[in-house]
Amino acid sequence: MRQAAQNPAQDPARPPGQGPEPRRGRPRSAAVERAILDAVVELLEAGETLDGLSIERIARTAGVGKATIYRRWNGKEELFVDVLRDIEPADPTVSGTAGLDDLRVLLESMRTRGLAQRSSALLHNVFVQMKKHPRLWTEYQSTVIAPRRVAMLAAVQRAVDAGELRDDLDVELMDDLFLGPMLVRTVHRPDAPLPEDLADRIIGTLLQGLAPRSVNQQVTAVEPTTAPV
Repeated sequence: MRQAAQNPAQDPARPPGQGPEPRRGRPRSAAVERAILDAVVELLEAGETLDGLSIERIARTAGVGKATIYRRWNGKEELFVDVLRDIEPADPTVSGTAGLDDLRVLLESMRTRGLAQRSSALLHNVFVQMKKHPRLWTEYQSTVIAPRRVAMLAAVQRAVDAGELRDDLDVELMDDLFLGPMLVRTVHRPDAPLPEDLADRIIGTLLQGLAPRSVNQQVTAVEPTTAPV
């Protein structure tokens, strides 16, 4: 969770050109942050909209002062993004060294988030409301979605470097090809099935290719172990 930077100009005791003095005092309380996040969820579950929520009301519900919230978040946009992170399934931990195996983990994480959004009225409503707020949506895209895309792109590159994928194709295009089917199923087709083996099926289908096999290939090729999507 981010904290607003202190302005060194506000401290006349600091020599010009030096950074802000390190913050002193008690460390931030995890319990207080938990109370603030829970307060937002409580208000949203009670039917409050993002437009209707104010820092003052969140503070009152959490039993803290407004300054306590502003010490942790610059405003509602940052706070709401952290609330959404908190109620979404956590991002997975990947090895950072594997290629296709890490890609499979990241695709599976997308699938579970899609399932969570379908089963949680709160998550669904928050996403719908969030898209109506350009600043909030931009904040979510830049701090949550963008790092996930970077992680997937890095996994594809590792797969290329390991010889698991072709090295003569555009890496970003290959990343989009892996990401696209899962994105369509989780976002654009809310009624589409999300079976447990979907990540494996997407990867297997792309590795096998979509062109029909020649007669020679049909005779000698080993049958795939997974069904196409």
